[in-house]
Formats: sequence, C-alpha cells, structure tokens
Amino acid sequence: MSDVIKLSSPETKEFWEIPVLFEDADLLAVDKPSGLLTSPDRYDPTRPNLMKLLHRGIEKGAPWAKSRGLTYLSNAHRLDFETSGILLLAKNKPTLVALADLFGTAKPAKQYVAIIQGMPGPNKFEVDSKLAPHPFKTGVMHVDARNGKQSLTRFKVEERFRHHALLTCEPVTGRTHQIRIHLCSKRLPICGDGVYGGHDLRLSALKNVYRLKDGKKERPLINRVALHAQRLTLVHPNTKETVEIFSPLPKDMAVALKYLRRYSNLNGPPLTPGDEND
Repeated sequence: MSDVIKLSSPETKEFWEIPVLFEDADLLAVDKPSGLLTSPDRYDPTRPNLMKLLHRGIEKGAPWAKSRGLTYLSNAHRLDFETSGILLLAKNKPTLVALADLFGTAKPAKQYVAIIQGMPGPNKFEVDSKLAPHPFKTGVMHVDARNGKQSLTRFKVEERFRHHALLTCEPVTGRTHQIRIHLCSKRLPICGDGVYGGHDLRLSALKNVYRLKDGKKERPLINRVALHAQRLTLVHPNTKETVEIFSPLPKDMAVALKYLRRYSNLNGPPLTPGDEND
C-alpha cells in the first residue's frame, strides 16, 4: 500500500498528496496540510475538506482506498484550516466510538509546535482560562471566565530568539482555537495568526540589511498560522497498546526557523550579507 494518499478537488482544481503516518486494521493517521479543512465548514460549505475528499475516493474506488479495502473512514478529532499535522481516523464505527470516548476524557497526549511573537518569561508555563465563542465575531473564540468551558494548555519554550520563540504546546482539553487564544491571552500570539493578534514573520524584520529588488513585494517567511500538530500518543482502543504518532515539521515552518536561527540568534549578532550559506 502507498504511504501517500492522492486527493483532488474537481471544483477548485486543487491537488494534495497526504502522507500516511500510521496505519493498522482499525486506525489511519494522516499528515493534514495547512490550507485544507478537516470537515465541512458551516460558514463556507463549498470549500474543499479532507473528509469529503476521502469519502469521495472510497465511493469511487480510488487506488489508495481499494488497496486497503476501505468502506469507512471518520475523523476522531479536528485540526483548524491553517494548522498542519496529525489527524487520526477510524476505519470502522466501533473504533470511532471508542476513540470519541478516549478523546472525551483528554487521555490522548497531543503535542503541537508553534512559532510565537514575544518572549515568554519561564521556560515552562500553563494557561488555565475558560473559553467561549465570541459574542460578536463569527468563528472566533475568547476568554470568558463566567460562561466559558474549562480549558488548559501547557507550554514549554524550546528555542528563544530576539523577538520570537519556538514552543511545544500540550492542550489538556480540546476547545476550538485553544492554543491560539491561550497564547493571545498572554500577549504571545502565534506568527501569522491575524485573528488573534499575530503578525506575519518577515525576513526584513530579522536582517540588519534587507534589500528588495525593484518591483518585487516581500512575502512572509510563513504564510499561515505557524502551528503544527507534531505528536499524538494514545492507548489503542482495541489492542490496548500505546501508540505514538509523529509528524515531521512542514517545510514552511522549517524555513521560518532556519532564518530565525540565522538572523535572530540570541547567542550572536545577525549575519551580514555574504556571511550566510543557503
């Protein structure tokens, strides 16, 4: 069986190659790319989503589905549109029910990585703030101590830069936009997250000398919310064995980190033009 699932949307002429990260008789974990919805968006039902594309492939007998004998796939959780990384799917209804119970107890350990603006104080911290839908902004969450649902995220600083940091984020609960709004509440928004106060990460803000060719417009180093679901650890609902799934850092976040390390390193001055090695 192929370790890549090829999907396309005839409506939008888009194409995706979805890596398979883990698979057995009951589970399928895939590496969702940024810019693809997990499931239908009630605010924009025409936008392509991963589950619809997968179901279409099963119905049409696509090679990736036929080789696996798939007749059923359902997601056990969701990732935001711009968030990349691990998405766990069930191959049958009993496994989906067991996974729903498992995720409902917050027992699966989920770990994300994020590139943020600002400088956290301690290397480890947590945010325990109740979250609720924003009363006036559709699809946006906010901290609501009175009416919100309990939400807890633990954070660890992995690398520090001059005005940014790389964090690992472990959401104990699974609220919509939880990591994003918890960081925003601490004035540490994720790069590229315009909804919650994050700005684009640009090379011109990192280099002492930055020159752009005439007629050219600078593009952000990463053109989306810099958040990636990197690791998922859970007890298999059927075999009861511990399963650990890992997703490598996507290219856009790896490139952003390369330039942060090169031009925003706390251990030395930024390199001058000519010193860098691409």
